[in-house]
Amino acid sequence: MLSPINLCNFVLFLCLTLATTIVHGQNSRATSSASYLERGNKSLEKGELERAIADYDMAIAFDGSSAINYYNRAVARYRKGDAENALRDFTRAIELNPRLGDAYTNRGAILYEQGQFDLALKDFNKAIELNPRDVKAWTNRGSAQGDLGDLASSIADLDQAIKLDRRNSLAWTNRCNIHYRRGELEAALTDCKQALKLDQNSALAWNDQGLVRLAQGDLEGAHADFDRAIALDSQSAYFFSNRGGTWLSKGKPERAMDDLNRALALNPKQAETWYLRGVANIAREDFSRATADFDEALKLNPELTDAYCSRGVVHLMQRNLTVGEADISHCKKMGGTLLPQAEKLLREARALSPR
Repeated sequence: MLSPINLCNFVLFLCLTLATTIVHGQNSRATSSASYLERGNKSLEKGELERAIADYDMAIAFDGSSAINYYNRAVARYRKGDAENALRDFTRAIELNPRLGDAYTNRGAILYEQGQFDLALKDFNKAIELNPRDVKAWTNRGSAQGDLGDLASSIADLDQAIKLDRRNSLAWTNRCNIHYRRGELEAALTDCKQALKLDQNSALAWNDQGLVRLAQGDLEGAHADFDRAIALDSQSAYFFSNRGGTWLSKGKPERAMDDLNRALALNPKQAETWYLRGVANIAREDFSRATADFDEALKLNPELTDAYCSRGVVHLMQRNLTVGEADISHCKKMGGTLLPQAEKLLREARALSPR
């Protein structure tokens, strides 16, 4: 009766390579700064993040006018998981050297991760302006364009990224994703296969190929792809949610519940996963929990049309005609449609209601 929603997401490049500088005959403060910078770089290469950050702090204390000092500290902070302070350091590096293209690419990637797609797009535009051959910036801008809904521009940017570097597996993966969203399933499958040819360990490419296969009705192929994605990255809520949707399509709600519960444990803010669990609970005939799941999905994303339709169907199944009709009416106003079984249920509920 209800069709699952499946999730897809992008991964962006960050240019987490260190900038370097050479000091010749400068004053003692500049020389000291360069020494701390070099030592910080060596610590970072060893994965000693705290020590690297401490050295970059000293490099900045001796020379606060060096964009490279801030840039490299940003790299260390980002690797440590401190995205907010990395963002501040990339911004300061840009203020000190507005032509430092990688700083725009990296700041844009962090802004993208924070959901600030418009600001991210501006940074990727600037990175491309500074270096039209910056593959990472083209790839990232293509992804941002996709999340802003401009799928044609997204394809154009990813085409350019691939033209510049045909071994760029991430660009192939992200273009697969956009073709999938445009309903161009054969083109999407071709791109995902190429991405996996270049990088068999790309969990995202396996996930996106699974989405394409699922849309093509190849449930077993999709399931195998999601299995591969999860084997490579067992911390992705998206991957568990997508495999949960596949279990639903295969008529196995209990197995779906296992994956969807795991997805929500990893990320309780995914509205679509709450929706999918609601669908699983309908199949399990646990209508009160289904309603609670749809409530949570709509709290997180009031634009999730299918959740209104599905919650309306649950109310109808429980003979709550008034609230059920209200949800279904809202769903239809948002452009949603009911499957024939749900329309039949609505007619039956109306026929049984007191007049």
